[in-house]
Amino acid sequence: MTAQVTKLFDNIWQQYVAVTPSAGSIHQLLANGGDVINDHVAYRTFNFEKINLNKLAHHLLTLGYTECGQYDFSAKKLTAKHFEHSDNTMPKVFISELRVEELSSASQKIIKTLVEQLPEDISKQQNFLYSGRPWKISAIDYQTLLAESEYAAWLAAWGYRANHFTVSINHLDSFDCIVAVNNRLKQAGYVLNSTGGEIKGDEVVKLEQSSTLADKALVEFSDKSLEIPSCFYEFAKRYPLTNGELYSGFVAASADKIFESTNAVA
Repeated sequence: MTAQVTKLFDNIWQQYVAVTPSAGSIHQLLANGGDVINDHVAYRTFNFEKINLNKLAHHLLTLGYTECGQYDFSAKKLTAKHFEHSDNTMPKVFISELRVEELSSASQKIIKTLVEQLPEDISKQQNFLYSGRPWKISAIDYQTLLAESEYAAWLAAWGYRANHFTVSINHLDSFDCIVAVNNRLKQAGYVLNSTGGEIKGDEVVKLEQSSTLADKALVEFSDKSLEIPSCFYEFAKRYPLTNGELYSGFVAASADKIFESTNAVA
């Protein structure tokens, strides 16, 4: 089963790095000839029945993952869960879903039109977690969504792919703290997400996180093409609990700021 999980994430990585070339370069920069262990991978979806969080999670549950935490992001109107594999060298997976009914009627109508294009059983496709955008959308509708919810706009434009991969700093050979990782990235010319500070979290909450700002890539909409934020790379340092095991959950206040790595800034 571990081989199946490895194959799944190889496919997810190839799709991700195709529109996030900086991730491939950073991977090499931090690996220093060794390997990079992924702490977690993140996904976005809408809370419609045919593509909701649980539908995405089903692909993981059949491969030995279990649900390990639930989170609420009230300002961004999101519900989230994270999943862990019995083999802790496999990436954790963080899946969030947008509570579409909490958006304006205009945004709800756009999203409903997107989802109505999909067959009921679309989530059963074996490659669903790296299948890309399954609907047609105009640039006008994308920009309408963007004005209200960056999350909704990104998902509408990119569909089903990893929103980000995350380097486990705990497993790097050449770095032992997040400050050193951040400094190396900045020396190499990468721009970090500074919302809420470059480092989100601390040793007290047992998790420190930072991330690059998303790359940009050209997206073909039904009416025209736009260059928009694609995906980003995250970095995480975990600290041990009193039992000596590394904290494996997520900190909602930090994750809330990490979401903003794909903001469409000028």
